[in-house]
Amino acid sequence: MSEPKEYTLAEIAEYIDSKIVGDSKTIVNNLSTLKKASSQSIAFLANTKYSKLIPNCKASAIIVGDSYEIQDKKNYLVSSDPYLAYAKLSSLFKNSIFELDNISIHPSAVISNNSSIGKNVSIGANVVIGPNCLIEDNVIIKSNCSLVQDVYIGTNSIVHNGTVLGSDGFGYAKNNEEYVKIEQLGKLIIGKNVEIGSNCTLDRGALGDTEIHDGVILDNQIQIAHNVILGKNSAIAASCAVAGSTVIGKNFQMGGLSGVLGHLNICDNVTIGAHTLITKDIKEPGNYVGIMPAQNQKDWAKSSVFIKKRGK
Repeated sequence: MSEPKEYTLAEIAEYIDSKIVGDSKTIVNNLSTLKKASSQSIAFLANTKYSKLIPNCKASAIIVGDSYEIQDKKNYLVSSDPYLAYAKLSSLFKNSIFELDNISIHPSAVISNNSSIGKNVSIGANVVIGPNCLIEDNVIIKSNCSLVQDVYIGTNSIVHNGTVLGSDGFGYAKNNEEYVKIEQLGKLIIGKNVEIGSNCTLDRGALGDTEIHDGVILDNQIQIAHNVILGKNSAIAASCAVAGSTVIGKNFQMGGLSGVLGHLNICDNVTIGAHTLITKDIKEPGNYVGIMPAQNQKDWAKSSVFIKKRGK
């Protein structure tokens, strides 16, 4: 096991562009929550509801926002965005097992002779890469993933365990009492700096291509159907599904357990709340929510009656 990385607060402050309040020479070697921090930890306060934990926090330093009122003699790093600072610091303390120096192709991986693999690519155990796939430089594909066929993955992208890319889309034509399969002739094109969570399924296109643009992040267990176009820097939380041929603009955000019907168009800068079903085009940027939060059953019944009356 490698030794923990150590940094002074001065080094960390420079890295995350923050102001030090306290001893700049203090050394920390791990990143932690306020509740579980040790004497060598650096912690962060991104949600003010956790500020009550600060008096008893054991961390050597705490990252706080500009508006936080410091009332003790602890070490602080004052940042305009503590959560972003935490995200940046996570790369400093990342376990070295994932660094590019250790990149390799696992001997159990199966790679088609018709596919091409770039430089510094990591391919995990039991990965299967089918025909006509192109993996660009610095891509990480973790264990038990399948690239069925006709998949392109751009540079610096990550595919987590158990994900299936480029499988057949759900396309059939009804012929009396039977279904005739529509062969999927397109590709799945994934841009650069994309991260796809575990056990996701992204289908290749039927005629045109399925496209996942640069900077997209997908949580676990997400289904993206054939011919979907997902815009740049979009983020989708776990257990969501986007039906076929829907076109989504850039900076799209989607809460967990939500869905989008097929053949829709969604403009840039749209946020969908958790457990929401989108059934028609969205032409204006903004926040869209389609479910009431949990409440007492009697209150829910009253709310339902009110909504029904309003809908008449």
